[in-house]
Amino acid sequence: MKLTLVTDAWQPQVNGVVTTLVELVRELEGRGWQVLVIQPSLFRTWPCPGYAGIDLAIGAKKEVARRLEEFSPDAIHIATEGPLGWAARGYCVRRGLPFTTAFHTKFPEIAKAAAKVPVSWGYAVMRHFHRPSSGVMAPTRSVAKMLEQRGIENVREWTHGVDTDLFAYSPQPRIYPPLADLPRPISLFVGRVSYEKNIAAFLDLELPGSKVVCGVGPVEAHLKRKYPGAHWVGLLERPALAELYSCADVLVFTSFADTFGLVMLEAMACGTPVAAFRADGPTEVLSKMHPTGARPYGGYMHHDLKQAWEHALRTPREEARLRALDYSWQHTTERFVDFLVPTRGQFAGLTGALASR
Repeated sequence: MKLTLVTDAWQPQVNGVVTTLVELVRELEGRGWQVLVIQPSLFRTWPCPGYAGIDLAIGAKKEVARRLEEFSPDAIHIATEGPLGWAARGYCVRRGLPFTTAFHTKFPEIAKAAAKVPVSWGYAVMRHFHRPSSGVMAPTRSVAKMLEQRGIENVREWTHGVDTDLFAYSPQPRIYPPLADLPRPISLFVGRVSYEKNIAAFLDLELPGSKVVCGVGPVEAHLKRKYPGAHWVGLLERPALAELYSCADVLVFTSFADTFGLVMLEAMACGTPVAAFRADGPTEVLSKMHPTGARPYGGYMHHDLKQAWEHALRTPREEARLRALDYSWQHTTERFVDFLVPTRGQFAGLTGALASR
């Protein structure tokens, strides 16, 4: 099978969207699929305003069309609503080709946080973008419901996965040499240091021990000046990131804008429980209850983040790992394939072929 994946988010960007798409491609290619990834480094680019490190393709319309025609895919998936996504959408609409899309990022909320653009305007753009899609893949049930309430149709629930080999289980917090001298407990934030992540909610908390922030982004310099007591480790390669997760006592997840929050699964796979506000991603990841009904697996959600942190600190690390094991890239990939639509004819035994390879 031949799939064209069109995305404005790709390496060397480091975020949950890129991780999800890279793992998806790896799984598909490992099962014999041919995947053409149309992504920004294939084109001339321009820095995204306000987001250093994110480059957007410019003048890509004709080249996107050429690559699609040359590859002649069996299915087309448009993963993002950026310049490449719009170019591929236009190509498909003009030629009457069915395609699927995904809703990975709450751009309307980000635009509101960064530039005070009304959220209603952003979702009007989203409705227009996704209207011709044969299936809009959303990462959680709550995000799918929100999109439907916003007038976006053909929504499909498509969850994400975690590499439980790379993010290996540690029954006790490990020693991470660069942070070996920090007082415990260690509370960790991992993610892009940007407007919509609500990181100040973490940094404002009065907590014992140490606070660590892993990531870079447009508000990093401002937050470093405002919170000199936090420890900033920058951007880490994924093996080092796994070590960092394993050394933490609690991962604190503060975003209301994320549609999922892959960092929660990565931390939990290492045994590190999560403290979070009740939002789309945490509701998906932290909703499974212990058989006794006394507590959820993997961490806690609460409108009071400190209460969530206190409960998470007491969460057994083995339960965090068990919850992460519910999310595999194999299952994620099979769900993705189920939602694809053929550009021509019919798929023959598509999911069965995927599972049996």
